[in-house]
Amino acid sequence: MNAILDALGWFTQSEQWTGSDGIPNRLLEHIWYSLLAFAITVVIALPLGLVLGHVRHGRLASVSGFLVMSSANAARALPTLGLLILAVILTSAGDLVPILIPLIALAVPPVLVNTYAGIQQVEPGLRDAAEGMGMRGSQVLLRLELPVALPLILLGLRTALIQIISTATIAAYVGLGGLGRYIVDGYSRQNYDSMAGGAILVILLAVLTQIVFAGLYRYAVSPGVRQRAAAS
Repeated sequence: MNAILDALGWFTQSEQWTGSDGIPNRLLEHIWYSLLAFAITVVIALPLGLVLGHVRHGRLASVSGFLVMSSANAARALPTLGLLILAVILTSAGDLVPILIPLIALAVPPVLVNTYAGIQQVEPGLRDAAEGMGMRGSQVLLRLELPVALPLILLGLRTALIQIISTATIAAYVGLGGLGRYIVDGYSRQNYDSMAGGAILVILLAVLTQIVFAGLYRYAVSPGVRQRAAAS
């Protein structure tokens, strides 16, 4: 109990709220790393999952499914910290690039797999009906398959962003900022209050992400699709 009270007392210290090492600045740095990695992930994985999931017939469909699952499993097996160190050694493109590489590699699988699976799980009868109404392939994808698959896609996006927020603490290992500074610097100084404070802030940011996506799910997904997703 004393350890918890000491950690909470760390937040009441005035020096924690000002300067370059203050909570507002470190929080903004962490959010910047996280949102940048998330945006790049979405640009890469979401369109790829939509296109590959839309293909349902022929050899291309089976090859697409194999590539999605195998690449996702391979990416999940990558050691994040090891990949960060390797990126630092190999890249010379600025300090931010090494941290983005492992974060994106970690976040692509849930977005890619959930998008692909969501599109694939749309009932063939719905697609046949849409095509019978004269919709082209892109219209079927964007106006039918995407809205129906949206619950699973949002789940993948939420999982990816929470993983990025949690893992972005490793930015401190290569001299960058973010909430990981409290954990890494606190460990080196044996300042356990700082370590606990940094961990609490990361947890709160992850919880806030959950809340945001819960609201997004409620307002972006149609009631009929929500009921269908709840029933399944």
